[in-house]
Amino acid sequence: MPDTSFLDWPFFDDAHRSLARDLDAWAARNLDGVDHHDADESCEILVARLGEAGWLEYCVPAQHGGRREKLDSRSLCILRETLARHEGLADFAFAMQGLGSGAITLAGSPAVQRQFLPRVARGEAIAAFALSEPDAGSDVAAMSTRAREESGHIVLDGTKTWISNGGIADFYTVFARETDAPGARGISAFIVEATTPGLDIEARIDVIAPHPLATLAFRNCRIPTAYRLGAPGEGFK
Repeated sequence: MPDTSFLDWPFFDDAHRSLARDLDAWAARNLDGVDHHDADESCEILVARLGEAGWLEYCVPAQHGGRREKLDSRSLCILRETLARHEGLADFAFAMQGLGSGAITLAGSPAVQRQFLPRVARGEAIAAFALSEPDAGSDVAAMSTRAREESGHIVLDGTKTWISNGGIADFYTVFARETDAPGARGISAFIVEATTPGLDIEARIDVIAPHPLATLAFRNCRIPTAYRLGAPGEGFK
């Protein structure tokens, strides 16, 4: 049996302890036999399974189908710790749903939140987070992907790489330089749906611990201005 004595720490309550027990029992029944040789299909299956069981409801607020009124970091830590102990790819699938949709929860318009977050909670849409670039890594100040407003749309041009869920995601939270303010102050955040013309999966990346990973290319990729998350130049915060 795993050591769960940490659940007695004072910042956990009975709901957290019940969550840990229930998820541990569910994981023991449902996470055997994950195929690491086909990480794409396995992640798609895991997202659907986590959604059907209600665990992804912890990734979004209650207003949009979530389990709690606001995101609760303690619950998220318990969920990740428990899933990782049973199956690392399940932890990955869960974490990316939260990471890929987190900016929408924080800064999306009510209409955009209604459009995306309930599907994330149900496991009907796979989320991804696109920050790193070939020549910049995660150095935001060196980001070269550009965004410009044109004829009622946002146009994106540039390349992102090492993007988890790249190639299987239904939408990407993408960061690009929109203003000439220095460093992170010029960065905006956007939602780009996977079927958007001008977004291409340029390469798939193999790694020792298999999970979906890809390089994305944006070439005159046009998205609605409503898909900007927050104000121009304020996406990184």
